[in-house]
Amino acid sequence: MNPPDAWQAPPAASPDDDAIAAACAAAMFGGDRVSRGLEATVTAAAAGRATVALTVSEAMLNGFDTCHGGVIFTLADTAFSLACNSHNRRAVAQFCSIQFLRPARRDDRLIAESIERALAGRSGVYDTTVRTADGTVIAEFRGHARVIEGKVCGELPVAEADGR
Repeated sequence: MNPPDAWQAPPAASPDDDAIAAACAAAMFGGDRVSRGLEATVTAAAAGRATVALTVSEAMLNGFDTCHGGVIFTLADTAFSLACNSHNRRAVAQFCSIQFLRPARRDDRLIAESIERALAGRSGVYDTTVRTADGTVIAEFRGHARVIEGKVCGELPVAEADGR
């Protein structure tokens, strides 16, 4: 048995929780001018999870002719933000880190999948893997979220879950 303050794995999501997550992702992404400017797309959204993709363009290349690390970080951060706001509780990044493992190149399709690893009270931990379309891992990102006051979508309920 875990002590009350120990990190716990998130509970399984209900279909209602996934519907809340999809609505929150649509609202969040609709206002995300940076990600839309990069022509990113949300490919999946569920409770505690999100997947966002983009294709590396000429404008995203650095001086070594590989994808700029800031673009990869932004893609991972976008997936993280959708995952940590998926319960209709406003959450912001408290701390994030990324490990770049391989370069991405022009025309690579990058896919960032973020998964909630732990949620306790107002704090959450999310892991995001950035891959190419063929599954090659480009980067691993870890985000720590902090829930703040308010809802993402005012008209929706807050997803219920243990430890929240």
